[in-house]
Amino acid sequence: MSGTFVGMPAFPVAAHEAVGNTTLRANLRHATHTIRDKRAKAVAELDDWALLREAGKQIKDHTLRHLDTYLVQLEEAVTAAGGVVHWATDADEANRIVTRLVKETGESEVVKVKSMATQEIGLNEALEAAGIAAYETDLAELIVQLGHDRPSHILVPAIHRNRGEIRDIFAKEMGEWGRPAPEGLTDTPAELAEAARLHLREKFLRAKVGISGANFMVAETGTLVVVESEGNGRMCLTLPETLISVVGIEKIVPTWRDLEVFLQTLPRSSTAERMNPYTSMWTGTSDTETADGPRVFHLVLIDNGRTDTLADEVGRQALRCIRCSACLNVCPVYERAGGHAYGSVYPGPIGAILSPQLRGTASEIDASLPYASSLCGACYEVCPVAIDIPEVLVHLRERVVQGGPATRQGNRVVLKPAKGHAAERAAMRAAGWAFVHPGALRAGQRVASRTRRFHPRALPGPGRAWSATRDLPQVPVEPFRDWWQRTHGKKESGK
Repeated sequence: MSGTFVGMPAFPVAAHEAVGNTTLRANLRHATHTIRDKRAKAVAELDDWALLREAGKQIKDHTLRHLDTYLVQLEEAVTAAGGVVHWATDADEANRIVTRLVKETGESEVVKVKSMATQEIGLNEALEAAGIAAYETDLAELIVQLGHDRPSHILVPAIHRNRGEIRDIFAKEMGEWGRPAPEGLTDTPAELAEAARLHLREKFLRAKVGISGANFMVAETGTLVVVESEGNGRMCLTLPETLISVVGIEKIVPTWRDLEVFLQTLPRSSTAERMNPYTSMWTGTSDTETADGPRVFHLVLIDNGRTDTLADEVGRQALRCIRCSACLNVCPVYERAGGHAYGSVYPGPIGAILSPQLRGTASEIDASLPYASSLCGACYEVCPVAIDIPEVLVHLRERVVQGGPATRQGNRVVLKPAKGHAAERAAMRAAGWAFVHPGALRAGQRVASRTRRFHPRALPGPGRAWSATRDLPQVPVEPFRDWWQRTHGKKESGK
């Protein structure tokens, strides 16, 4: 999988730097608390929310079990509607396909509707290397692109920016990308939105090629669905003559009836809206030049680690994700560390279980992501498709500890011995021996109590990482066994 932010350190290092940024923390705290409070109210309006959540889970699990069947059905339906389906094993193949398709049109620029799949594979960078300019049209993605930045949230990629920072970015950068920002631009939301509208309008009217992702694909009809809040996506999907959609293979649902469930749960979980403002659906190509929609449609289906994830009976539930971002907004770790610390386009709790499965755990950052959680369970409680993120986190931690990073040698995947856990295993063996030898345990407890004033507050050697952010528990003045004998022993012996 592509998409690891170049030069990113392991999560603990990146998070340690992020928590010292008071502006970042203030921006995140305000935004996440606002979104999650609104979401809670929107969800509470539905008496059958628990049933919808279970239905979403069951639909996704059924689809994943029969993914091969539904993908073939989807391909047949898209082809029958005038589209062309391409299959991409990994990021490099997907980028080659899209680049070739754009070049065949003779165009040197494209407009894009927000797509995490294209961010995952690094499509913008691949197009740029081929001399093709890709313009993001989602407002938050535009902010990130103009600021030479990276997205830090699934729903609100520029959540780490405040209005003053956005105004400065627009004033400085818009002129380099197209229409400049108006003179005297302020940081009021209306003026910022108007500046973005004017900047993007000329690109919409000029572009001949659009690139999108999809929130859902309906297998029975070959219909693709994009939900968004601004209308920019609809412009990308209807105005260009050629539309190229890049979608992960897990985004499929069998029928229109299945889609009904997610069109209720996704808006409430993501934007706290009863209904999404813009829900765009298209099937194949338009019939005439005057009709809305593309005259040429390509669907690029990407695997990029999803098949390997599907093979893991515990980890595969991450593929249920509908990208609502509810888990990010309730996560205490994400709120303090921000999205960049995760080193992936998928931040927060879902990123901590999805990225290590799609990319493997060979890199330092991917091996650290399963530990980027307090396991409080808030993410599971709000997930509209009931992904048990804490369960998968523990499962992936076990994989990292027992197997170590995986590397490929020829056609074989080799697990290296785990590093840094020898002392922990030795301590567990010693504790196990002590618990089955009461006399030794009692003597050890008494020695520990009598030497408590000399105990360090942090562990030495390999244990230093554990105690870097927490103090060791203080040993009591008197062991429990001695206290019990002193306070209850005589009474019990008298009986």
